[in-house]
Amino acid sequence: MGDLPLTRIAVSLARQTAIREAVRQAKGIGFEQSPSRVANLDDAEAFYEFLSDPSIHGPIYNLPRPLTMDSVRSMIARNLEAQAAGEGLLLLRFDSEGGVIGYSEFEIWPEWGAGDLGGALRQDQQGRRAGVNGAERSFDWMFDELGLELIVATGALDNVRTARMLDGLGLTRKGEITSKRADGSTRQSLVWEVTRDEWRRVHPKDD
Repeated sequence: MGDLPLTRIAVSLARQTAIREAVRQAKGIGFEQSPSRVANLDDAEAFYEFLSDPSIHGPIYNLPRPLTMDSVRSMIARNLEAQAAGEGLLLLRFDSEGGVIGYSEFEIWPEWGAGDLGGALRQDQQGRRAGVNGAERSFDWMFDELGLELIVATGALDNVRTARMLDGLGLTRKGEITSKRADGSTRQSLVWEVTRDEWRRVHPKDD
């Protein structure tokens, strides 16, 4: 994802340091139902089971390929390393039986005050605006808790559901990039961005 973010406004060193520390200290997002938490290596089996659903892993370009327990464990380990550096984060949500119902993966660019969000919900958790509400809550969290100034999201050219959601939330289409998978294959992706000020105009905070 070296092409991202498309909009690059340098932030001060002090601000970069604050963003890195916020990422390092992040524990999860307090959704009203099934709050998320940071993934750890013990979650590999449950996360692998979640990702094994073709409707989950099929559209997501940056998941490990081939998808195995070992590659999922490596994905979690990579994100733990990224969090320690203040540059990334992997959060999971669970049902009452310990099954994963959703995940959020963040790539953070402290030097630009920017972050990318990707993820998915289990099929039985979708509908009734669950995805939209979850994305809105996540974007609020990225601006408020991580201190970002810009959020980036991407989607495949044919991913109508994601496009409708991001357009509806007020993000702006900025163009296309060639996204590279871990196995070297590529796909064209649409890029959306939204600044903190733009987000707050559409989603004002309650006093």
